[in-house]
Amino acid sequence: MRKNHTKWAAVAAALALLLAACGDNGDNGDTGTEEGSGGGAGDVLVDGSSTVAPLAEVAAELFMDANPDIRVTVATSGTSAGFESFCQGEADMNNASREIKESEIELCGENEIGYDGVQVANDALALLVNNDNPVDCLTVDQANQIWDEGSTVSSWGEVDGLDLPADFEDEPLTLYGPGTDSGTFDFFTEAINGEEGKIRTDYTNIGEDDNAAVTAVIGDVAAMGYVPYSYFQEAGDTVKPLAIDGGDGCIDATLENVEDGSYTPLGRPLFTYASDTALEKAEVLSFIDFWIENSSEISETAGFVPMTQDQIDESNAKVEELTS
Repeated sequence: MRKNHTKWAAVAAALALLLAACGDNGDNGDTGTEEGSGGGAGDVLVDGSSTVAPLAEVAAELFMDANPDIRVTVATSGTSAGFESFCQGEADMNNASREIKESEIELCGENEIGYDGVQVANDALALLVNNDNPVDCLTVDQANQIWDEGSTVSSWGEVDGLDLPADFEDEPLTLYGPGTDSGTFDFFTEAINGEEGKIRTDYTNIGEDDNAAVTAVIGDVAAMGYVPYSYFQEAGDTVKPLAIDGGDGCIDATLENVEDGSYTPLGRPLFTYASDTALEKAEVLSFIDFWIENSSEISETAGFVPMTQDQIDESNAKVEELTS
């Protein structure tokens, strides 16, 4: 597990409070199997993004507490590998930290899988550095200079436009990022380098373990990695997330800036993809309805940025369209 025991203890306490709140809703908000959720006995298999997984795990735990005859399993094969199984009908839902690709659309079509991406939270990627790093903000152009395909930047002093102390200019730049199966990788490379998958090759590939980037940055004054919102929130003041300047000045990766859309280009929605066939099963429909209905509390408990009401309404509309 990526969370430490202290963190999960806090999450467990928050879950207990949230579950109690859900149970107090009476006739208007009962999520139990018999009355409120419409669920039935069965299994729900959710695969996909390691970024979305902690969010899905909180939703699943809450849902199973309210619906003990339904088992929700959350796997983390990565966004791309998850789509491969989802589009072959092997998973009921696929968590994704990016939108579905054309090749995945074609695979779903070949297997007659009808689907839609249902937003479940907001997220932000941050470029993390060590607390003793003197840099506080990067422009998109500076980030691109560091991370782009073919980049030969090897020290912080080689990045254009940075005002650095003389003794930091020669510090070797060591980079950490997720693997190519990660939706975070796809999103970051498109946002910073202008093309999905376009990136220098001499960085340390951390696979699906975003905590590895956090650990590396803590131990190396010149290191940099990029991770999703929940990871640097959990790390707290042990690391420094850089502000990003997308053209309107340096914007910090705060909850408020992500919600209002000003943290660009590294703010993003998070999805779970559901198939029309899977939603014919009462337990799957019950679970996704529960997730959306309680999305704000679930997001906050798991360390993500909640959706706006408009986003919640759109997610409900997509589920309704898939089931109609």
